[in-house]
Amino acid sequence: MLGQHSTHPTMLTGKPAATASRLYPWLVFALSFGLLLSDYMSRQVLNAVFPLLKAEWALTDTELGALGGIVALMVGLLTFPLSILADRWGRVKSLTLMAALWSLATLGCALANNFGEMFIARLCVGIGEAAYGSVGIAVVLSVFPRHLRASLSSAFIAGGAFGSVLGMAAGGTLSAHFGWRWAFAGMAIFGLVLVVIYRALITEPRLKAQRLALGEDAPTESHRESLALRPLLSALFSARSILCAYVGSALQLLVMGALLAWMPSYLSRYYGMATDRAGMTAAAFVLAAGVGMVACGALTDWVARRSPARKWLMAIAYSLACCALLAVAFRLPAGAAQLALIAAGMVLVGGTAGPASAVVANLTHPAIHATAFATLTLANNLLGLAPGPFVTGVLADRIGLLGALQWIPLTGLLAAACFIAGRRYYTADLQRLEHQRNAQQAAN
Repeated sequence: MLGQHSTHPTMLTGKPAATASRLYPWLVFALSFGLLLSDYMSRQVLNAVFPLLKAEWALTDTELGALGGIVALMVGLLTFPLSILADRWGRVKSLTLMAALWSLATLGCALANNFGEMFIARLCVGIGEAAYGSVGIAVVLSVFPRHLRASLSSAFIAGGAFGSVLGMAAGGTLSAHFGWRWAFAGMAIFGLVLVVIYRALITEPRLKAQRLALGEDAPTESHRESLALRPLLSALFSARSILCAYVGSALQLLVMGALLAWMPSYLSRYYGMATDRAGMTAAAFVLAAGVGMVACGALTDWVARRSPARKWLMAIAYSLACCALLAVAFRLPAGAAQLALIAAGMVLVGGTAGPASAVVANLTHPAIHATAFATLTLANNLLGLAPGPFVTGVLADRIGLLGALQWIPLTGLLAAACFIAGRRYYTADLQRLEHQRNAQQAAN
């Protein structure tokens, strides 16, 4: 498989290889996962208070969708340049700075007095969160063995769903008892506490030592040269299969982004639920999505353990099954059967995240993984998470929220088409890139 090296750490450093720690990688994962929870708690708490803001400020669904989509839009626009800076400046310093910014911006949301002020605060949340997902997953994958990539990618990305659960549930409860401003303030305080802990325990030298102990490439001059713009762009976009992974992943996440943003409002309007109950119920659906991400990633690793190309088949199956379940669900009358089918669809809605991330990791060099995942994040946000809430809001103003949610799941058909195309080119792209790498090593 592309990216697997036989180079021993002793050859890279000229010193005896250190023993890889068993506990430190899990500490890295736990704290990085915790910050990802904070990221999405700050992002999705807004959805729990949609009904309150709509009533207090007389907002349209399009304006509510804009407040939700602006964060993802900024993430999409800035994730690539900020991730390149993180690869150069230092990933740990970058992560802590990002988390501090989005936490302070979330505190600014609590102080907003109108739509304009809230929009600016949410924009700043997006700037802070822009590169966290890509840089965070690069840090996590760098300290674990490679055969765990799909499982770890799915588990880490699932933190977005779990953070959304906590943001919606806690936001709904806090707003019901103390007002919507305290919902934002609570998320901000949680994030700032985690920033202090992360900065104290995670350091670049320890990450580097763990990578060397695992036999990963040490930073070399050739790796730094690989970060020059032209070869970097070639590595990120030259393979047709990786382009299919970017677009397919994004289109599937458009469905997820729409449901994350609008489920509390849907439950409030069509089931008559109060804000706290709607937030808790929507959080249960998002929890199903998070569990599904982890389960789908683990299942993908198991099915593809001897044939990596099967990851594409799993992504295709997840997209098509999710589309069918949600398309049927939103055409049923409100009731237990509809909720059961929505829950089943939510289990699969993020299932393609693990396979797509694993494909991107396999098709790029570890030295540029943060930038590669930034590119995936850019696609996920610009083509998926940003337009999802906004397009749903625009449709809802015209055909009602139920009508909008009947059409949105059909995007999964386009995602499946992209994964089908990616599978066709994957093996040839792997072989070509491996040949290029061997030629470069021989030349050096």
